[in-house]
Amino acid sequence: MKEIEINKIPYHVLKDHKDAIKIETLEEKITDYFDSYDYIVGDWAYGKLRLKGFNSKKNPNFKPINDIDKVDDYIEKYCAFGCSYFILAKIKD
Repeated sequence: MKEIEINKIPYHVLKDHKDAIKIETLEEKITDYFDSYDYIVGDWAYGKLRLKGFNSKKNPNFKPINDIDKVDDYIEKYCAFGCSYFILAKIKD
């Protein structure tokens, strides 16, 4: 499994559909807001990167709206059809 590091935080690349990962853009967009999330999903629409955080049910910050088990529904319903997207999983010690 491929690993990348963004702002000194390591992630597993679970999916990189249509080469969506652009490290420089991610380093600008991923802020400490995403620290509490286990997963980050990014999609490109109209030349802009949109990010959303997701969690596993084991995370104390879990909310059903951010359930990683529903990520496919999110991509289908809320991302532009056929867009490039990625799913990153935070590597925990």
